[in-house]
Amino acid sequence: MTPKHFEFEQADGVGIVRLNRPERLNALTFDSYAELRDFFVELRTRDSVRCVILTGTGRAFCSGGDVKDIIGAMMDMPESEVFAFTRMTCDLIENMRLLEKPIVAALNGTTCGAGAVMAAASDIRIATDAAKIAFLFTKVGLSGADMGAAWLLPRIVGLGHASELLMMGDFISAERAHEIGLYNRVVREHALMTEAGRWARKLADGPTMGMAVTKRMLNQEASMTLREAMQVEGWIQAECMKHPDYREGYEAALEKRAPNFRKHGGS
Repeated sequence: MTPKHFEFEQADGVGIVRLNRPERLNALTFDSYAELRDFFVELRTRDSVRCVILTGTGRAFCSGGDVKDIIGAMMDMPESEVFAFTRMTCDLIENMRLLEKPIVAALNGTTCGAGAVMAAASDIRIATDAAKIAFLFTKVGLSGADMGAAWLLPRIVGLGHASELLMMGDFISAERAHEIGLYNRVVREHALMTEAGRWARKLADGPTMGMAVTKRMLNQEASMTLREAMQVEGWIQAECMKHPDYREGYEAALEKRAPNFRKHGGS
């Protein structure tokens, strides 16, 4: 699958999805939404990609839905088509969370609207000091609970900070986003892809099944009781112990070397 509405490259187990409409601050269109939605499904079975970096070009990561191509067009759209669109945007975020491979968001600049939710749906967020962020849906008369933001944000920054971000809709600085735990790291612009690549390669070198199960459990356990979580974790860890990665980790420890998990889980 070769995307038409964004760029994709891969090397050494890391795939880079790069939004590339810098003249429109990498705003999304109907077509790019749909292609991103489908691409994150396709990546599930692309064994050569063990980790994904999601980034943008120019001075923005993503400014959300394109004002002309989407927002303007929707003013006169039938109700059924509006709902089909909002479901598609939610499907994109769901597919990012269901991809059982780590996603590192490399936030190169302004991040807002749908771009902010895509950042939140990623597993790790590395940002430049210019990457201000806003969940600005209430600013345009909509609900802050859009594209899964009200599910994602409290799990990242807590209910109080999530309420502020989703109800106020204001931009916050990269420094503030890091302070509340929304960004994992903030770096200078020239160091962004180096730092994101370092994280991505480390994640790509990790155990395939172990990474997949960790993301799956992070998605699911918040809605479980303590007893349910203990039962599931006990079972799934026993399953992981059957995987060749577990023996590789054991043998590597005995031999005092780094484990090579890639030989059991694709390149």
